Amino acid sequence: MPEIILPDKKDVEKTIKSVYRLLFPATNSYSETDVENNSHTAEYLLLRILTGLIVDKEKTAHEFFINLEKVKKTLIRDAGFILESDPAATQLIEVIAIYPGFMALFCYRIAHSLDHLNVPLLPRMITEYAHKVTGIDIHPKAVIGCPVAIDHGTGIVIGETAHIGNKVKLYQGVTLGALSVDKSKASKKRHPTIEDNVILYSGCTILGGNTVVGRNSIIGGNVWLTESIAPFSVVYHKSEIIVRNQNGFQEPINFII
Repeated sequence: MPEIILPDKKDVEKTIKSVYRLLFPATNSYSETDVENNSHTAEYLLLRILTGLIVDKEKTAHEFFINLEKVKKTLIRDAGFILESDPAATQLIEVIAIYPGFMALFCYRIAHSLDHLNVPLLPRMITEYAHKVTGIDIHPKAVIGCPVAIDHGTGIVIGETAHIGNKVKLYQGVTLGALSVDKSKASKKRHPTIEDNVILYSGCTILGGNTVVGRNSIIGGNVWLTESIAPFSVVYHKSEIIVRNQNGFQEPINFII
């Protein structure tokens, strides 16, 4: 087996930005000539970073670009669902050009496409770039339906064997993780399955490969879940909040800041 040469991180970032501009030229006010030139640039950059990673780089690049139109349609549906889900979003181009949740999904779907073509290392480099710029960590092997909405998004972690259905909404700090990080379980399903039309509110943690969140369920903020729940469930964490007047309020001895 030939030695794998890791691409330069800057080249990977340039390639991702080039593919983004190729799919969404309206966000950069490009002319038709600019779009055509960028198509050649994206192809050149991809071939460059595939060198040393895979034997038949030309065939792989060709298959990747053939599949790109399908990826774009999926991303447009994601962006539309984000627009529909977020009252603060005013138009589709705003979501595509600005929203970190959309950028993370863009990088994931590009990386997932390359992973399907059996390209080593590069898919992880792409999602780690997204992690760096958005704070959202999605493994390229995760299976994510369409459309999906990520709002705010910072701190979201979606593990390698997670399965997410269609019309799922995720808010900041959501973790879809494993119950154990034992290396012997690397080839097994370790992360949860989230069925269609589920809402995962901020800070919830869902763990385990056998854990299934049934369709049309709502998982509230800060919930810790390690077992399956039926469809149409509402799961929430209830904590006590006490509001008192400061006058005459005696500080308890266990009060900690």
